[in-house]
This record gives sequence, C-alpha cells and structure tokens, in this order.
Amino acid sequence: MSAEIISGTEMRAAILDELRVEVAKMKEQHGVVPGLVTILVGANPASLSYVTLKVKTALDLGFHEIQDDQPEDITEEALLQLIDKYNNDNSIHGILVQLPLPKHINEEKIINAIDPGKDVDGFHPVNLGRMVLGDRDGFLPCTPYGIQEMIIRSGTETSGAETVVVGRSNIVGKPISIMMGQKGEGANSTVTMVHTRTQDLEAHCKRADILIVAAGVPGLVKPEWIKAGATVIDVGVNRIGMSDSGKAILSGDVAFDEAKQIAGKITPVPGGVGPMTIAMLMKNTVKSAKKHIEKA
Repeated sequence: MSAEIISGTEMRAAILDELRVEVAKMKEQHGVVPGLVTILVGANPASLSYVTLKVKTALDLGFHEIQDDQPEDITEEALLQLIDKYNNDNSIHGILVQLPLPKHINEEKIINAIDPGKDVDGFHPVNLGRMVLGDRDGFLPCTPYGIQEMIIRSGTETSGAETVVVGRSNIVGKPISIMMGQKGEGANSTVTMVHTRTQDLEAHCKRADILIVAAGVPGLVKPEWIKAGATVIDVGVNRIGMSDSGKAILSGDVAFDEAKQIAGKITPVPGGVGPMTIAMLMKNTVKSAKKHIEKA
C-alpha cells in the first residue's frame, strides 16, 4: 500500500488561512498589523526568488512589508546600521536578512545584531538558547518549526516514538533533534542524530518510527532503510539536472518512489517541507506582533 503523502503545500495554505484571520482581528481590535522587513544584499538569483516569495506571502496576509534591497558591495558597518534602524522601528516586528551574504560580511555578526525580539528566522543565539531550554517564548527556527508542525498535523504519534534525524546542521539537524526530544506536543520522542559519517547508518534509519532526513545527499536513504509504516520527512532539496524546458529537476534525500511503498507517511520533494518554512516565518512574525501589542 502506498504511503499517505504529507503535503506541505496544503498545510501551508491552511496555516496562512489561520494567520489571515489573526491579522484581520489584530488590525480591527488593536489597529496593528504585523511588520516584516526583508533585507536582500546583492542579486543572487536563488536569494531573490526566496525573498520575492516571502514578500508576496507577507503582502497577501495583510502585513506591513518592506523589501530593502542593498548593493553587493554594502559595507558591514552600513548593514549593521540598517539593522539598528529597524530594531528601533516600532512598526517592524520581524527582521529577516536573506542568507548567504557576500564574503566580506560576517554573517554571525549580522545575525547577532538583530533584536532577538524581532529575529523571526529564529537564528539569534538568544532564541536558539531558549529553544534548547524548551522556552517557547522565543522564536523557533523556521524549517525545524515547520517539520514539527507537519508531524503534528499529519497525526503522527511522537510520544515514546523512535525519531532518527539524519543531518547535523545548525539550521535543521541540531534544532529538530532537540525539539523532538523535549516535552510537549509533537515531541516526547527518543531521538538519535546521525550523519553521513555515522557507522552503519542504515541500521539507525531502520529502527526509526519517525525518520527526518536533512543530509543534502540525493537519494541517500534507500527504501530498504525504512521501517514499514514509518513517517518520513525529507528535507533535502537537491538539483540533479535540468528539464528540456530549462526547469531544474529536484530530488530529495530519500528515494521517494520506492520509499512511499514502505513508509506509512512521507513528504514529497518539492511540495513538502519547503512551503512550510515560509509559513512558519509568517507565524513567527504574527507572534512577534502579538507580543508587541501585549507590551503596549
């Protein structure tokens, strides 16, 4: 029997509908709309595509949105001053600096300069520290947040489950490993974090009730590595070629066509985790605006 497909596209649409209602209520009751600034340095085509989609989504939700494009050669000091300006702008509740940045700019310094209360990407050390402590008052990093939301909304039982995370990046692997092992909804599981240097990677994957793969290696996880009935979350988005029409051909980290015959639930690539990341960015921005109202 073929696995149930966990559609990130459908879940994103549901989340955005929920947020649209919240934004309208916020505006009606408090005269406040969530404010998001997206800062793009240079003209990297992939970054421009991501920012354009984020801006479009924010505007569709009724946000006050500013896209602040800066030249490739902006100095680090000038970028820090720009962030400071938005840190002190009460109409802005979320600041997003699109990565990667040009090599002459220290990304860590830029991320650390953002007010943690406006760090809706969830990358600031203060928010990461809150996540580790299980303090949900901060902002969770968007991709792990989206993964956990997908697991919850798919009806997957997490309490007591064996969760295996393949990948140890600061953006996905490490945070989702921590989040899945904490107390609370969509968590309470026993977590193992593995990676491409792990001995007998197959054996670890085989015992997973929930398998989250974020290694960046096309087709790394073979169907025989998957436990029958497992929930498989494929975070990988790998370009493996170009179609005749010039469109990129994408592959996940899991051999999807074969894996869906074994797994109980599985995410596709594309249309799986990717759409959820932007949805959770918007959710974090609405949360920040609510906190601003509470403090007023």
